[in-house]
Amino acid sequence: MAATGLLAVAAPSATAAGHSPASGVATKRLCAAPSHPGEMACLALARTDVAPKPSLAPNATPSGLGPSDLTSAYKLPSSAGSGATVAIIDAQDDPNAESDLATYRSQYGLPACTTANGCFKKVDQRGGTSYPTADSGWAGEISLDVDMVSAVCPNCHILLVEADTADMNNLGAAVNEAVALGAKYVSNSYGGSEDSTDPSSDSSYFNHPGVAITVSSGDSGYGVEYPAASQYVTSVGGTSLSRASNARGWSESVWGTSSGGDGAGSGCSSYDSKPSWQSDSGCAKRTVADVSAVADPATGLAVYQTYGGSGWAVYGGTSASSPIIASVYALAGTPAAGTYPASYPYAHASSLNDVTSGANGSCSPAYLCQAGTGYDGPTGLGTPNGTAAFTSGGSTGGNTVTVTNPGSQTTAQGGSVSLQVSASDSASGQTLGYSASGLPTGLSINSSTGLITGTATAAGTYNTTVTATDSTNASGSASFTWTVTGSSGGGCTGTQLLGNPGFETGSAAPWTASSGVIDNSSGEPAHSGSWKAWLDGYGSSHTDTLSQTVSIPAGCKASLSFWLHIDTAESGSTAYDKLTVQANSTTLATYSNTNANSGYVQKTFDLSSYAGKTVTLKFTGVEDSSLQTSFVIDDTALNIS
Repeated sequence: MAATGLLAVAAPSATAAGHSPASGVATKRLCAAPSHPGEMACLALARTDVAPKPSLAPNATPSGLGPSDLTSAYKLPSSAGSGATVAIIDAQDDPNAESDLATYRSQYGLPACTTANGCFKKVDQRGGTSYPTADSGWAGEISLDVDMVSAVCPNCHILLVEADTADMNNLGAAVNEAVALGAKYVSNSYGGSEDSTDPSSDSSYFNHPGVAITVSSGDSGYGVEYPAASQYVTSVGGTSLSRASNARGWSESVWGTSSGGDGAGSGCSSYDSKPSWQSDSGCAKRTVADVSAVADPATGLAVYQTYGGSGWAVYGGTSASSPIIASVYALAGTPAAGTYPASYPYAHASSLNDVTSGANGSCSPAYLCQAGTGYDGPTGLGTPNGTAAFTSGGSTGGNTVTVTNPGSQTTAQGGSVSLQVSASDSASGQTLGYSASGLPTGLSINSSTGLITGTATAAGTYNTTVTATDSTNASGSASFTWTVTGSSGGGCTGTQLLGNPGFETGSAAPWTASSGVIDNSSGEPAHSGSWKAWLDGYGSSHTDTLSQTVSIPAGCKASLSFWLHIDTAESGSTAYDKLTVQANSTTLATYSNTNANSGYVQKTFDLSSYAGKTVTLKFTGVEDSSLQTSFVIDDTALNIS
């Protein structure tokens, strides 16, 4: 949509602009209301009674709340979140997103977050650089989102995924792309009317265990929007946040009024099932919201926007509260594998600021639109009071237990096992106890040491979860697949021959690898576990190798497999950067930047012709002088039968 000036965004109805009945301030919605089923609108509001400022003197304080205000109000740590990636999902393009972000962070003395230093990345919904049409309204939403991540988690990386349009199918594809690119925290600041297709969208786009997905609850007061109603997400309501002379130094109430109108969304979903962690009696289906944060434009946030904007402005809406909560999840630590982080606050309700005053409309039962002690619709369980409520496990007192995922395991039937499970605790002096479910038959875990031992007696594929728990009942888990291969009956016992197949030891051996290839950084995700082999990706002339030599027993069938992800900044159909896969001197396959893919793809090769021989398996990545291509390999296997 065309617009001139900061707030000149076309609105489809008279309700899109004017004085907010919730706060008495003049606001305008940045995005037009949805025009058809399945279309979403961004949930950002701009103050029109606060004049935009093109620039500020160094160290000047912009109007609106800034990073230090949010850190103070929500008791957030200043040094957590290093390397974590928070993804922002929006529609349309903001061509000034990175430069505007630089201005915001510079003004507040935050570390630079740029494409060059690996902190900021912008992609389209397919993970590429074919960005959609620029739009001034969504550009304001994007500015609000990335600024809020910066304010709450300045050490986090930011991944901006721009959907082609504001339709749910495209926004959902962008969510999936963000997860495929390794983001464990995904913020969605948009919504639209519920409809009967929502459960299908749930399973297609939002069912990502181990990923904290947050969604704004809405800006129109009492009433439910999608995808805030999804059973898999953390639905984020909104508050008015003001300084106070109490012990906390701040006070909060529901953003809204009992007469309705502008304010945080809440209520009962018409289509989405109630998640198991919700127990309120007023809704048979999903209840909105779960938690909340500041959203009232009258107590709004300082934001810097130049595409369709004129610099510094004051924004609000639950578009602010969603990225705030996603960033608090990032400060709290990596979600436990296989869990839904939306459930975490329900296990830690006492670790939140309970919001007990205000309303966003009139309803029955009253808690769905009116704040009170404990859970209520507009603010959920409350607002952050530190990060304890956003960690996995039971009642913890704020501790976080992290279990290192050992990666996929393969053991021959009748083979002995000795696998050490490793875990760490955020609190010093804690003793960890270990348990496991889904272990292969014949194996057990030592509850004191975490060592898994025994003899695998039954062939099959087992979905194994290992858990570590400390004395405060804080726990963390890791889930992985354990395959027990059966005997072929022909004198060749089925097994997997490669050592350190998932690279989870954190070192190369028995592989031989170039320096830096074995990697656990967040720059490229592992297929499973934490470690992978990352060849190239430097954007300059470079060669990386990875190899291992094994002996294949005579009389066996042999199959090499591995998972491959290719990420590139190259474009077009010319192969500039190449990965070659060899068995001894035979080339099994060659891949290049033209084979780039958003996730991992498994590759398999028959090596039965090498039975009775020693074979060196080698991966060679060669990158030319410009534009990076990353060849990422994980979960290798050389299975014989």
